[in-house]
Amino acid sequence: MSDLPRLTAAEAAARLGVKPESLYAYVSRGLLSRERDAAGSSFDPLEVEAFARRRRRSPSAAPGSPAPGTPLMVLDTGLAHIEDDELHYRERSAARLARGSSFEEVVTWLWDVPALRAPSPADLVVARRTIEALGPTAPPVDRLIVAVAALAATDPLRDDSDASQLVRVGARLVTGLAGALAPAGQEPDVARTLWGALAPHDLPGGPRLLDAALVLVIDHDLAVSTLAARVAASARASGYAVVTAALGAFDAPLHGTASRAAAQLLRAVRDGDAPSTAIARAVRDGGRGIPGFGQPLYAGGDMRARVLLELLREAPQSARVLAAVDAVADEVARRADVRPNLDLALAALTLWADMSDDAGSVIFAIGRIVGWISHAVDEYNERPMRLRPRGRYVGPAPE
Repeated sequence: MSDLPRLTAAEAAARLGVKPESLYAYVSRGLLSRERDAAGSSFDPLEVEAFARRRRRSPSAAPGSPAPGTPLMVLDTGLAHIEDDELHYRERSAARLARGSSFEEVVTWLWDVPALRAPSPADLVVARRTIEALGPTAPPVDRLIVAVAALAATDPLRDDSDASQLVRVGARLVTGLAGALAPAGQEPDVARTLWGALAPHDLPGGPRLLDAALVLVIDHDLAVSTLAARVAASARASGYAVVTAALGAFDAPLHGTASRAAAQLLRAVRDGDAPSTAIARAVRDGGRGIPGFGQPLYAGGDMRARVLLELLREAPQSARVLAAVDAVADEVARRADVRPNLDLALAALTLWADMSDDAGSVIFAIGRIVGWISHAVDEYNERPMRLRPRGRYVGPAPE
């Protein structure tokens, strides 16, 4: 038997979302292979991933139910769209914006404001003390959520509900959350402030890379966190409540915190593990696919990952991290035909900068606030409560 980490039958069935009987039917039809020993059957994690990908390409949904990945609703959006495998913010290429514009330039253009107004130093002190009260082991999204609450509590205009107030609150949160996380306080821009909060030391070009990452994460179709933001805005929630609702959906391993597992995978390979071993272990332990790979909205791979990794290749002292990225990507392409996504690129950036494995989710969340607020502004221009769906009861009949 192979000495690589393997999936049990129960783990393989759970990964594919099928019953054990269906799993063994795949084996009997020659669609999956297994190894057997005294402990029972086991499966190659990468073979299971490749099979899962093939099944997603040709889903067979039950009558009346949506196919996997099919949206339950479609909403108009005027912010981000993907055309020819390239992400655009309105009419402009996100790749060109990331390479040639600062985060602040992109945000002020999207929001049509002259500048981003930060909270007062006194308000930042309140937010920083609120974060510190959680203790050093608090997860990063928890820190962001309590900081949002602190900045709301110190804002006398928090409940004003119009589009201009949403943008004001958005600027206050984008700048204020970075400042609240940074022990040295506010720098002239968000990227440098956030670098001081997340990176243990200076690196040439580090804040510029972080700036590009912030641009690339601003918006991306209707992610679950973005939908949560729009639902809250549909009920005319404040900007603070909109972002809190979005963070609740964001704080999930299939969305905002996915870069953590990707960072652990890259770290293992950088530190000497064979790519096949590290990947198999990550799939077995996570049970959610290969961390940092796969994005169904792109036929040729996630352009956000491509752009950020290209910029990282220009950075000093990035060779070891990029060697790990390339080794993992080559192994995954060979075995499962899946390409890197944004989470892997964020993981590579944080590993290069010696940040914690959770840092990618902080970068992602702060940049995505811009998109959440933009969608909330759009939703404020729609009929209130239009996103309040109706349920269809499917339980037992009343007695």
